[in-house]
Formats: sequence, C-alpha cells, structure tokens
Amino acid sequence: MAVADYVIVGSGINALVAAALLGRKGHKVVVLERNDRIGGCIRTEEITAPGFVHDVMATTFVLFITSPAYAELGPDLEKRGLTFAHSPTPTAVLLPDGRHAILAMDRKTNIAAFEELAAGDGARFDADIGRVGADAPFLFALLGGSLWSRTMLKLVAREAWRRGLRGLATFFGDALGNARGWLEARYQSELVRALFAPWVLHTGLGPESAYSGQMAKVIAFALEAAGAPIVKGGAKNASAAFERLIRDQNGEILLGADVERILLDANGGARGVRLVGGKEIEAARGVICSVTPNQLYGRLLADVALAADVTEAVAQYRYGKGNMQIHYALKTPPKWKAPALGSVALTHLTPGLDGVSKAANEAERGMLPVVPTICVGQPAALDPSRCPQGKSILWLQLPEAPRFIKGDAAGEIAVPADGRWTEAVREQYADRVEAILASHIEDFRGNVIARKAYSPADLEELNVNLVGGDPYGGFCGIDQFFLWRPFHSSVNHRTPVARLFHIGASTHPGPGLGGGSGYLVAKALG
Repeated sequence: MAVADYVIVGSGINALVAAALLGRKGHKVVVLERNDRIGGCIRTEEITAPGFVHDVMATTFVLFITSPAYAELGPDLEKRGLTFAHSPTPTAVLLPDGRHAILAMDRKTNIAAFEELAAGDGARFDADIGRVGADAPFLFALLGGSLWSRTMLKLVAREAWRRGLRGLATFFGDALGNARGWLEARYQSELVRALFAPWVLHTGLGPESAYSGQMAKVIAFALEAAGAPIVKGGAKNASAAFERLIRDQNGEILLGADVERILLDANGGARGVRLVGGKEIEAARGVICSVTPNQLYGRLLADVALAADVTEAVAQYRYGKGNMQIHYALKTPPKWKAPALGSVALTHLTPGLDGVSKAANEAERGMLPVVPTICVGQPAALDPSRCPQGKSILWLQLPEAPRFIKGDAAGEIAVPADGRWTEAVREQYADRVEAILASHIEDFRGNVIARKAYSPADLEELNVNLVGGDPYGGFCGIDQFFLWRPFHSSVNHRTPVARLFHIGASTHPGPGLGGGSGYLVAKALG
C-alpha cells in the first residue's frame, strides 16, 4: 500500500503551497527535504552575532501576499503564526552624489514627488501604473495562470474580442518592450528612471531585456499597492506556519531525506521515490519535484531513457547571473546622510539606469562589476524583534554577480584561474560593496559589530537548486520563459514521465515567493 497520495521532493515555497493545497483536498502528502530545515531559499539564522536574526536569502514577501495562494491559504497560515511587518515607504534609490527618490504606498504622494523631480513625470507615472491596474485581470492571469489550458484560451479569445485583434497585438507588443525603452521614453527625471531600473534585476532580467519594461511596471504597481513586507520574527516563521498547516492536514515532512531516484512502475509512470540509503516511499497519485531541470533529469531520472529532444533541451538549459548576500549586525540603526531613507524597506544604491545596465553587462560577461547595484534591506526598521533593543541589522543583496569569474572589471581583485569563488575574492568584493555603502552612512564602519557574506558558490552550497548562485532557477529571458519554461516543448508542469510533475523557479510562472507553480499544479490535480 502506498504511504502517500503525493510525494513532493523539495520544500521551497512552491512545494509548501502545493502540499498545503493538496492536503486541503484530503490527500495524504509527504514532503521530502534533503537539508535540516524546510523552506528552500526561506532561511533565517543568527549568522553574525547572538540575538541578531537574519533572513539569509529571501526576505520580501510582496509576491506572496498578492498571490492567489495567499488568498486561499492566508487565513490558515495566520492562525498558525504568520504575520507580516510593513513600511509605508517600500523602496527608494540613492545615487552616488546623495540624490535620492522614494516610492510610497500612496499614489498621490508618489505623483507629487515625481512632479517635483520633473514636470509631467508624476502624471505619466499615474497613467502607467493606472494602465497596469486596468489590465490587471488579464495581465496577472497571463503571468501566473496555466498557459496551456482551455481557460487561458478562452481568456485570450475574450480579450481579442474586447480589444480587437490589432489591439491585442498592440498589448503584446508593448509588453515585450524593455525597461530602458519605457523609462527613457516616459520619464525626464534621472531619479525616477533610477528608482525603477534596478527592480528588473530581481526578475532575472536586465534593463535591455525583452519584456523587462512590463515587469518593471508590474513591480512598481505591486510595491505601491502591497509594499515590501517581511515576516515578523524572520522568514522562517512562514515555513513554520506552513509546516503546522501541512501536519494538521495529516501530511508528513521528512528532513535529511535526500531523494536519489524517481521510481517507475511497469508502464513507465512515477510510483514513488528512493532516498539515499535505500528507503523507498510510494506515491499512489504522483510525484511532484521542486527542483531545477539538471536535478530532475540529470539525477532523479538519471537511469531513465529519455527522448532525444528532452535530453537536448536539458543540455541546453541555461542559468542566469549569480547572486551575493551580505549581512550586518550594527550597534545602532544606520545614520543615513539622507535621513528619509531610515524607514525605507529596500533601497538600491546605483549610479542610475546606465549604472544598472553596465553592472549587469559586466556580470553577464563573467566580470566582477566595478560599481555593483546594491539592494539594502532594513529589516529592523520594519520588525524591531530582529535584533537586541537599540541595535540594527542590514540585509544586502547583489543581483549582479558572475557565476564563474573571468576577471574583475575594476582590475583590482585577483581571481582564480578556474573562475571559482574563493573566500578571498568574496571578502574583497564585499569590501568594495561596503565602501559604497559607507559613503552614504555616517561612521558606518565604526558601527559594525559583524559582517557575514555569501558568494554565489556559498549560496549553491546552501541550496543545490541555486546553480552557480542563480536564485531564479535559470535564465529568465523570453526564449526560456512563459510558454517555453523550462523547455520549448514544455506543457504546463507535466514531464515526459506520467504522474511526475515539475514545479519551482525553473517552471512557469518562474522565480519569486509567489508559490505560483505549486499553486497551479495543486489546483490541477484531483
């Protein structure tokens, strides 16, 4: 007799969403996690000093609280301890000369602020974000819905009827535009352009990437509407709430359960898994894997004869830029030279649109950027429980880090011949970042208790799905996204193996904490 209806490999946000929704349907679910904790990129630890609680990787839950998964599961998760902390100013940008711009969770405030920067920019922002709001039902269905389905076909047909074929073609043509085109064509202020340009990096794109303009607009819309919330007490409390919910629904979660093979029945369908060590776990209805394509096809299905086109697609699957994290424990809250930044959730330090473009290009060419784009999170400003009273922490993300290093664009850091990240390279590069940060904060270095940095290689060591430190599950360009994620032949979350389903950042609707692929699979399964 099978021990589960569904076995889920991995325990990131998509796996947890799928497990919770399938459990709600009455299915027996077993979640298998190879590490000593669930959550995937949701990981909270005291990594700098005792009492300082850091989200090591993911920290901002705007995609989750605006998702259909949260709409369904939110009340149950809140009953089990999940609460969020917010700031009325979710994001800002700070230029090298100290000029800055702040986005608030209030349209009138933003319009007035942008009008002060350049006449007409506020009105254009109102029009752009208002258009996203008007298109939201169709737009978010495309971004997060099941693409290969009758429901989607009917949705597109209705839009074609409503807009006309020419109007629908215009919509898709506009959506394919890049962020540089949108920002330079619409805004006169360098600061407004700089405010939104870095956000495309958080979608795995660059300012010149196709459809990065649409993604930047969507992010601006989401930040203004929902902010940049973090979980009170640390992101691990989101995982803990999911764990309680899954167990309350008679589900099981096994830690240290490293899956080495998908087991097939006589007809070639998935019937369960085998763990390292030999233990087998049967699944009556199916196996769901929240992993990257190389893990699924190169390891879990390593002894299965796959069609040539699948094997070729796996070999050609590309991963994107790496990521780097730096965390600080501080004696006191940072004293920004621009005091208004003290309550902002996420501030980008960058020379502007061109600076983002240059750093992204350098990283894509395997170079350590001269002036990286630095995303500075201030968790303690939103949630004082993250550290001892009167002290603070900073969460830094560098979304432009080469997976393999070919050189240093500044010509200052000697890199290994094999291109691998070493402790020396990581710390020297962190010093470069710290110098930029310190130029904007009074006596920053004298205020530091401890620093902890993670290179792309360190992040991959924490999570095997972060290939080369890529947190987005693979390159997110248009040819490897939407209908074509992970492969051009992919149909939703099905695989060539019957009853084996693929979810996670490498599948539609892509990376982030929205739980989209887990939601879609759970809703589709009986």
